[in-house]
Amino acid sequence: MDLSEELGRLAALHERGVLSDEEFQRAKARVLGGTPAVGAPALQAINALRRSRDDRWLGGVCGGIARITGVEAWAWRLLFTLLAMFAGTGVLAYVLMWILVPSDPPTSVQAPGRPLAG
Repeated sequence: MDLSEELGRLAALHERGVLSDEEFQRAKARVLGGTPAVGAPALQAINALRRSRDDRWLGGVCGGIARITGVEAWAWRLLFTLLAMFAGTGVLAYVLMWILVPSDPPTSVQAPGRPLAG
């Protein structure tokens, strides 16, 4: 199917009311730009995952997951602990994430009366 046929089908769906204006614009941009928009927010969240430097007991994995998901870090710690009791899957998952997930970048702390080095 060529580009004009695909755009014609999208326009027909939009005229029939199957696609809203926003959906039509996104679909048209995807066809013209060739970039898939499916799953983009999930991929952005996964790529934003970082181990926490502030909320950590061991490696900061639970604090980082808590920041991304909005669920408290203690709930993630409890989940990993419960999974650790079942054949060690929680330990394995935690260690793998500790190794594979990058840490938060260090924050610059300014000493009183001294400007930050640029």
